[in-house]
Amino acid sequence: MTDALPPRPRPRGIYLLPNLFTTGGLFAGFFAIIAASQGRFEAACVAIFVAGILDGIDGRVARLTNTQSEFGVQYDSLADLVSFGMAPALVMYHWALASLKLDGLTAGRVGWLAAFLYAACAALRLARFNSQVGQVDKRWFIGLASPAAAGLMASFVWTCHDLGLVGEDLRYAAVAVSVVAGLLMVSRLRYNSFKGSGSGPKSDRVPFFALLIAVAVLIALWIDPPKTLLVAAGLYALSGPVLWFKRRRIGTVEPMP
Repeated sequence: MTDALPPRPRPRGIYLLPNLFTTGGLFAGFFAIIAASQGRFEAACVAIFVAGILDGIDGRVARLTNTQSEFGVQYDSLADLVSFGMAPALVMYHWALASLKLDGLTAGRVGWLAAFLYAACAALRLARFNSQVGQVDKRWFIGLASPAAAGLMASFVWTCHDLGLVGEDLRYAAVAVSVVAGLLMVSRLRYNSFKGSGSGPKSDRVPFFALLIAVAVLIALWIDPPKTLLVAAGLYALSGPVLWFKRRRIGTVEPMP
């Protein structure tokens, strides 16, 4: 009786598939930086959201094809730093923060420091996430995820640009959005990851009402993408502080005798 033949190795192209999506996200982030430097802010913001979509696909493709690797994890983090760290910071800088120099040398420094703060917080957020993989509840993100923070930055610029507002007139609002988004990323606030509990085959199921909300969001996106994305990103960013305040308030309530 002959020995069983060893399993055939997967084609090498399968292993490259998730990394191709990651590369696409990296390209979108790089394009956003170039477009912002040329004053094409709508294209830059759209590119950031395209990077977010590709970032959500690459991990799922890797799991579906059973091609997860440490290289893929590290490559994804480096691409995320460009797409969700550098790109949003530079888009915001070129759109509004650079105009702070009109208020003097010190204000001009505040502008690029606000952009740097956001980029640095994104790097810290990604490093913390990588170091805590497998140690935290997958239902929650600790701190605002970098794609969500990038979505808040990009949707703010896109909406204002779509309304015909000039970044120079909103430069201090841009500082506030950049600083708040950056600090939320490195905070200890919990955000829902929408990934389920991971405790069984039913863990990823969502209630029917959530599907209705998803349909409503898709319709709103078709009607007015920038404003819909800004509302969604803003509500998600606020959900962390609201949940923290709610848990703190419940925790301070004295139990009934």
